[in-house]
Amino acid sequence: MEPLRACFLLSFLLFFDPCFASPSHISHLFETWCDQHGKRYSSEEEKSYRLKVFEDNYAFVTQHNGMGNSSYSLALNAFADLTHHEFKASRLGLSAGAIDGSRPNLQLPGLVRDIPASMDWRTKGAVTKVKDQGSCGACWSFSATGAIEGINKIVTGTLVSLSEQELVDCDRSYNSGCEGGLMDYAYLFVIDNHGIDTEEDYPYLGRENTCNKEKLKRRVVTVDGFTDVPANNEDLLLQAVAKQPVSVGICGSERAFQLYSKGIFTGPCSSSLDHAVLIVGYGSENGVDYWIVKNSWGTRWGMDGYIHMLRNSGDSKGLCGINTLASYPMKTSPNPPPPPPPGPTKCDLFTYCSAGETCCCTHRIFGICFSWKCCELDSAVCCKDNRHCCPYDYPVCDTKKSQCLKRVGNATRMEAFEKRHSTRKFSSWRPFVENWVL
Repeated sequence: MEPLRACFLLSFLLFFDPCFASPSHISHLFETWCDQHGKRYSSEEEKSYRLKVFEDNYAFVTQHNGMGNSSYSLALNAFADLTHHEFKASRLGLSAGAIDGSRPNLQLPGLVRDIPASMDWRTKGAVTKVKDQGSCGACWSFSATGAIEGINKIVTGTLVSLSEQELVDCDRSYNSGCEGGLMDYAYLFVIDNHGIDTEEDYPYLGRENTCNKEKLKRRVVTVDGFTDVPANNEDLLLQAVAKQPVSVGICGSERAFQLYSKGIFTGPCSSSLDHAVLIVGYGSENGVDYWIVKNSWGTRWGMDGYIHMLRNSGDSKGLCGINTLASYPMKTSPNPPPPPPPGPTKCDLFTYCSAGETCCCTHRIFGICFSWKCCELDSAVCCKDNRHCCPYDYPVCDTKKSQCLKRVGNATRMEAFEKRHSTRKFSSWRPFVENWVL
């Protein structure tokens, strides 16, 4: 079924079919949803369990949407087969508890005094595409790179997508990769490293990996400092957002947040911070003020990856605690000159692969590699058959079918790149996905 048609059918059945609560209708909706989101499960038992989870989420969504007086609506989005506990365990990652009571920096230079009635940094080209942290608790890194991407565009005129993976792998003084972190410490890391690499050069894996010291040296964008907005001061937060995109902590673990679809989110939610996002603007609708918030859960959540959150809620902490942990980077210095092109990849003392290739061991004895081949992919995964390799974002080798796969979401869905032709025999390594059909 075509995705657009499937989405329309889901909406129709969910909101307009009064008999839809019957088991047969729920099962049909689930099959339609699986087609729409490309979900495949490892066994019938797993699929049956996910159907029960889906049914429970369906009841929650229909109950909320049936109230009729809410400013936002819910939907059976890409996370509708996850329990609330599974969702919380995989999609958050802010370590606000790491703060010892005093934040590193409390200065507010150069704020905007004449605040425009609305602001959307997306329309000014200062916001990169919505990204997806996957099941790695690295929201803090996406919030930090988003803020750095924004100020870099404002100062230099160039929008560069930056590497969350570098922060996940290398920023380990205070942050903990997929186990959580804090944006302030990410800014400190970039400052101390004199810059950060691009997403294209050091791409996101959705998991922790060993820090790539060569990529660490490729400093493309720099910042000079950062500022913490004093907690519980929405006026100062508004001034900051009028100047640039701002990182914030929120409580993102409410069930309504998991299944949010559109509208101005008003909670209810706690002010206990567990998730990091990026405020990219603000506005008002029918007299109700809101923040424009960029999330890192992909485009199949919310409004293409965004949410409007109530502003001027009357609570000094803000809705979901959004006023309590805001910060943004500062930039006055130009970026470093472009780094030289990468040199050969060193496999061992005597063996090299060309720039952009990955060394893969073909013969190992007692943990020592005696023979190498070169995979013509950067940061590739070497398959255990010692003949093939897969791209970093499709890291599961299926050597029998000559496919590269990846796990998605709750680790029961697999996606594959198919190839047009069978894998060629190599003089150097050839990836399964050479000649992809994308």
